[in-house]
Amino acid sequence: MAEYRNILVRATNWIGDAVMSLPALRALRARYPGARMTILAMPWVADLYGRESFCDELIPWTAARGFRDLGAKWRLARSLRGPGFDLAVILPNSFDSALPAWISRIPVRVGFDRDARGWMLTHAVPRIQPGDTPPHQSFHYLELLRRAHLIERIPENAEIRLEGVRVEKRNVIGVSPGAAFGGAKRWLPERFAEAAVAVAAPTQASIAIFGAKDEVGVCGEVEQAIAGRAAVQNHAGRTSLKQFIEEAAACRAFLTNDSGSMHVVSALGVPVVAVFGSTDPVATGPTGANARIVQEPVECSPCFHRECPLNGEANLRCLRLVTAERVAQRAFELLK
Repeated sequence: MAEYRNILVRATNWIGDAVMSLPALRALRARYPGARMTILAMPWVADLYGRESFCDELIPWTAARGFRDLGAKWRLARSLRGPGFDLAVILPNSFDSALPAWISRIPVRVGFDRDARGWMLTHAVPRIQPGDTPPHQSFHYLELLRRAHLIERIPENAEIRLEGVRVEKRNVIGVSPGAAFGGAKRWLPERFAEAAVAVAAPTQASIAIFGAKDEVGVCGEVEQAIAGRAAVQNHAGRTSLKQFIEEAAACRAFLTNDSGSMHVVSALGVPVVAVFGSTDPVATGPTGANARIVQEPVECSPCFHRECPLNGEANLRCLRLVTAERVAQRAFELLK
């Protein structure tokens, strides 16, 4: 394995993927403890790395994705020549994500051979086939490093954890009813409300609702369903990622869909109950002793559709069969 002194990592584009890539970035740091590691990240995931010990510098990726904003991409790529990077690790699979490292002629460029970009990589790693690694997505990033000979083996302890978050716990139950992927991942808002009220009641806890700007509507539905039954604050669209991390870390428990919020909360070690519908918790679920999954084993799940393709009684059956009582009970198990 070669020695590198100045490493650029093109971070993943979404919060959940960014959290699941943390073990790989720690493994890379452990292999090259004296190297300088710079993270090139989308603005909405950049705050995730601010407290992490493997990150020496953050560079924001502000250019539009795809073939738009080519001038900004070119300027960014040219700016990467100055620091003298000798290794670029490209975690996303897109053509677009490999372009700056290729334009800037970083000598070693590592990434998966996807999206017709293999010619831009010096080490184009073949895609991982089912059964090659443990099924969780976090091992996907670790295996990229291993196959590129950047690490010798997968670490025995590959926990997904966020560092440097020190807050006092409050008597608050967190709720995140949104999910960016689509409606097939979103449990019913009124049931989030019912479950949150049930979990809050024994200790008269307050309820905090979190969501992105485009989730204000569904968060408002949850708030209305809770109103008058428990103290509630709706933070939807009002917190940065950094603020959300700090607020979520202070919660006694958290109820969520399969979402970026779920991955953050799980990585913080906060007791979390996650409702799964169209996706697979074995591949992308929360990890650790403080995480519980609730999923109805219907024959069409996981289907990985953004929206349920079925009609009538069958529509979103995987989510509609999940009761508020069942989710609350799993939360009580964690809070004992």
